[in-house]
Amino acid sequence: MKHFLWVFTLLLLSDSLLAQAPSGYQMPPKAIADLANAPLPPALRINSSREWMMLIERPGYPSIEELAQPELRLAGLRMNPRTNGSSRSYSYSSLTLKHMDSGRTFSVSGLPGNSQIENLSWSPNGKRFAFTITTQKGIALWAGTVAGKSASPLTDSNVNDAMGGTPYDWIGSDQILVKMVPKDRGDRPEEILVPAGPVIQESAGQKTTLRTYQDLLENPYDEELFEYYTTSELVMHDLEKGTSKPFAKAGMIAGASPSPDDQYIMVETIHRPFSYLVPYYRFPTTTEVYDLDGNLVKLIDEQPLIEQLPKGFGAVQEGKRRISWRDDQPATLYWVEAQDGGDPQREVDVRDKLFYWSAPFKDGEVKAGLDFELRFSGIVWGNASTAIAYEYWWATRNIKTSLFTPGKPDSKKVLFDRSYQDRYSDPGSFETTYNEFGEQVLLMADGGRTLFLTGQGASPEGNRPFVRTFDLKTQETRELWRSEAPYYESPAFILDAKKGMLVTRRESPDDPPNYYIRNWKTGDLDAITDFPHPYPALAGIEKEVVQYQRKDGLDLQGDLYLPKGYNPETDGPLPVIMWAYPREFKSKGDAGQVQGSPYEFVRLYWGSPLYWLTQGYAVFDQVAMPIVGEEDEEPNDYFREQLVGNAEAAIDVLAERGIADRNRIAVGGHSYGAFMTANLLAHSDLFAAGIARSGAYNRTLTPFGFQSEERTYWDAPEVYYTMSPFMHADKVNEPLLMIHGEADNNSGTFPLQSERMYQAINGLGGKARLVMLPHESHGYRAKESIMHMLYEQDAWLEKYVKNRKVKP
Repeated sequence: MKHFLWVFTLLLLSDSLLAQAPSGYQMPPKAIADLANAPLPPALRINSSREWMMLIERPGYPSIEELAQPELRLAGLRMNPRTNGSSRSYSYSSLTLKHMDSGRTFSVSGLPGNSQIENLSWSPNGKRFAFTITTQKGIALWAGTVAGKSASPLTDSNVNDAMGGTPYDWIGSDQILVKMVPKDRGDRPEEILVPAGPVIQESAGQKTTLRTYQDLLENPYDEELFEYYTTSELVMHDLEKGTSKPFAKAGMIAGASPSPDDQYIMVETIHRPFSYLVPYYRFPTTTEVYDLDGNLVKLIDEQPLIEQLPKGFGAVQEGKRRISWRDDQPATLYWVEAQDGGDPQREVDVRDKLFYWSAPFKDGEVKAGLDFELRFSGIVWGNASTAIAYEYWWATRNIKTSLFTPGKPDSKKVLFDRSYQDRYSDPGSFETTYNEFGEQVLLMADGGRTLFLTGQGASPEGNRPFVRTFDLKTQETRELWRSEAPYYESPAFILDAKKGMLVTRRESPDDPPNYYIRNWKTGDLDAITDFPHPYPALAGIEKEVVQYQRKDGLDLQGDLYLPKGYNPETDGPLPVIMWAYPREFKSKGDAGQVQGSPYEFVRLYWGSPLYWLTQGYAVFDQVAMPIVGEEDEEPNDYFREQLVGNAEAAIDVLAERGIADRNRIAVGGHSYGAFMTANLLAHSDLFAAGIARSGAYNRTLTPFGFQSEERTYWDAPEVYYTMSPFMHADKVNEPLLMIHGEADNNSGTFPLQSERMYQAINGLGGKARLVMLPHESHGYRAKESIMHMLYEQDAWLEKYVKNRKVKP
């Protein structure tokens, strides 16, 4: 007996050691690694004159060493204290100017080696450009000219980009207003190890809905650090004169934006008291307007701390909201104010109201504008007589698009009234152009009677992007151009409406996306870029948009990819990877609409399942997982049964065509797709294994709503319980690989979610593996992390799917 126990113990120890080996970061098979390392095509930025484009080279994945730099997580921000900038930003490596007409290219000279370029923008006249470069010392602002084809530093490495976004603004085309670290900031606050007392919070007895935010302030020392790193002083730089001067007063500046005529600057500043419940953008704010000399002109608004809002996705704060400059006027501010107390549960005829205030912002001169029946969504300005307004309502998925005259509050005329989930009825977006202020306003023709629409053109045959005119008098549209098979071509912007010229992005299953100038009048097509095929190893793979039905008749679809040369009749069924993400709908008609296009180029990203086409798998990607609740029904009341029904239909269509081996199908997803995966393993026996990345599995840890669920745990405890795979971990009887970033900052997907789910499956005798990636957030960035993730997924699929042994 002792000998048996010793052998048994040794076997358990050996199995445990095998589960942990090999140690350190691992590499996937070479074919997968080569695809993951494929160079990225440059990004494009075209100037306002449409004469020059900037090609921005994107480097490969950063190293884990770069990701492991010091990081502060404060009030919803992640900052690198060494640089006083974001610790999670993306950078570019080089800049190339390209002349649109001649095609000639010029490398921008003067840049240091291994540049980390961010925040690139053109000046309003398109003759200058600016960007930041990040080094170990900090962030510097650089500026360059098209004429010189070069750039040079404008500041030292003391730009303050702690709040993210672009830390500077163009004031005309010759001046730049930039957020800088204050010269007299002093040393970083020292942490006092002995606390002065407990941290105390007290509720006010009012019902509210708070999402499960991460990276919040936790104590007075966090408050000091937040204020220290986010405090900026504004400095005005004159590029022509080569001078600089301080502007206004220092503070925790969230944003500074010039009026269209560049005579005023609106500055939004955060101030105390802070909160331990909400991120920085709900802290108290002051909005002020200054003149160009930095003198205060007017206090526009003061917003208190917003810790409490009414319940519901349409809830907003009271008072001024979304204060912005009108793009069509020299210096006019506009904003909206809730007329329902910000409460979507309150029955009112008017939800929001529009207001204007023009320079010099004298008391008593605020003018009332439009009434909005729904919640305000945005405005595209045109001129004094024409503008387009948008409003929406979450509960019904309704969106309204209206035409109005800014000076006439009663002039609103609804143009489109539809469900924003109804893709087939989407009229597209109104095209814009630059006005005399360098701001984007409605593109018009025929004396202001004609506008232009561009859109994806969703249809039962797939997306077919278009350009159309819209007659403001008759409200009729006329199609000017539409994408045609065998290409997928989408408008980037209209270059010259009178000549019928636009810039498009064109691709096909075999041709990578490139940019063209198309003339919709003559049909001429001229290439302006020539990016090579980034994935030669995937050339020849087959892609098909497969359409099928769920048992209840709901139309579904998915993108099927097959290995090069595969023939189901001669090669037999394949192991399959099914990758998906559930989405909620209020209409079966909307849920069943066709998405995407069969003519799009195959795109890879770090989390794609398409890498396994090189390993002999079929990949069923973007598999439709609609969850429908019509009229007064909520989609999540039927989550489990509809989820399983979707999966059954997807498997059936592939198996009936002889493509899928029913015994060798894996399911996977990221975030809510991981939640889906765990649910499918718990409530069906359809899959051989699952891969769940960065998911949430216990909905009671997100008790005030999640995804599209408005109800709280206390409103619908049975829904939260039924939908939580953690509550049903005893039913997970297929192997589940869970991967999670240790620094996940996404609302609700705490790393603890994966840790607890793994412990539950492990304790209940199930088969699971948990991989926690150091320093990674909700999406993964470091090369070592991504390669190891691919390695883990490949090993899991090989063992439990491709080489699965099925008992007879």
